[in-house]
Amino acid sequence: MATILGCIADDFTGATDLAGLLARAGVHVTLRLGLPEAPPQDTAPFEVIALKCRTAPVSDAVAECRAALDWLRAAGANRFFWKYCSTFDSTADGNIGPVAEALMDDLGADQTIYCPAFPENGRSIFMGNLFVGQQPLAESPMKDHPLTPMRDSNLMRLLEPQVTRPVGLADRLTVAGGKAALGDRLAALKADGVAHVVVDAVANDDLGTIAAACRDMVLMTGGSAVAMPLPALYRQDGLLGADAPALQTPNLPAGAVVLSGSCSAMTNDQVAAYRLHGPALQLNPLDLAETGPAAALDWLAAQPLDSAPMIYATAPPDDVRAVQDTLGGARAGALVEAALAALALAAFDAGRRRFVVAGGETSGAVAQALGLSRLDIGTEIAPGVPWTFATVKGEDVAVALKSGNFGDQDFFATALARLEA
Repeated sequence: MATILGCIADDFTGATDLAGLLARAGVHVTLRLGLPEAPPQDTAPFEVIALKCRTAPVSDAVAECRAALDWLRAAGANRFFWKYCSTFDSTADGNIGPVAEALMDDLGADQTIYCPAFPENGRSIFMGNLFVGQQPLAESPMKDHPLTPMRDSNLMRLLEPQVTRPVGLADRLTVAGGKAALGDRLAALKADGVAHVVVDAVANDDLGTIAAACRDMVLMTGGSAVAMPLPALYRQDGLLGADAPALQTPNLPAGAVVLSGSCSAMTNDQVAAYRLHGPALQLNPLDLAETGPAAALDWLAAQPLDSAPMIYATAPPDDVRAVQDTLGGARAGALVEAALAALALAAFDAGRRRFVVAGGETSGAVAQALGLSRLDIGTEIAPGVPWTFATVKGEDVAVALKSGNFGDQDFFATALARLEA
């Protein structure tokens, strides 16, 4: 059937997060990993295209997102969503603003919103400032992100260098006034030529108000949570009918592997907790630079097939900086991604069919190594992190792609247990 909402995400875990929240409403959601090569066919009402462009050069990110937009328009979509991280991961050059402006130009849109809030995961926006839990973004662990260190909490200041048109704010008091009040504020800003509007949100009710006021926008942007109310609103509007039958989960053998490349604070806690559950091996980028992943591949091959070993490059910020000082950030990251991708492929070849992966860049590398191109969205493990199911070389697999800071400290064990439920 024709697609109603076409979504573009800047990394694989973010796309999975978005697809999982949309699927909460029982709507059929298809997640495409990478730009589809074939013309649209057998499309779902909600299509999500996962790109790997968060830290790509601006021109490359814009070109990829424009190509994704063309595919989604060919699928029938007439509403679109540009999804980025709930911590607004970007640099002064982009890529959030430049992509949004390019999509606006292609769609003829004169205004869009920016709302990366995700209250369930502790992301809120007040007076244009983004908070992670009770900490301003610039005081949170995101200040030490190896690729996109966030040193300012004000979304308007972060966005302004990235765009060419004026930036404005619809604050919490306006949102609390309801759909009409927010609509009036957006209209007033539009009359003043303000094209980019940061919208405050501190609770799920705020997200409902924002989605209701903005659902007819040709382009919305934000984190996944502000898109979550859209399926119900589209049903109210008569755009979306009854959904297809629920997903049938395939039967899978017991073998699993946990692969973690994220160095976020939460993933560090998750790795520490999971080490109590079974065998674990830490990758050192300095060793990878010298001898490659051979030792790790041998270690994985020696683990019982019905076990769930963990292999991780997750490390505290000081350790990450020390490695980057020696190898450079880009090379260290590339070495880890390549090693974890090779380990994922080795795990599959050995017969493991359950994959838990932590980190956006790592998830992209693993998905590419396994040749994943289309995922069916299953049950949620934690807010924004569902199990997904795909076919690799004719075999069913289950894959959980987790953004670094998502989930509680027991996420890895919970994920594997949830698959058995």
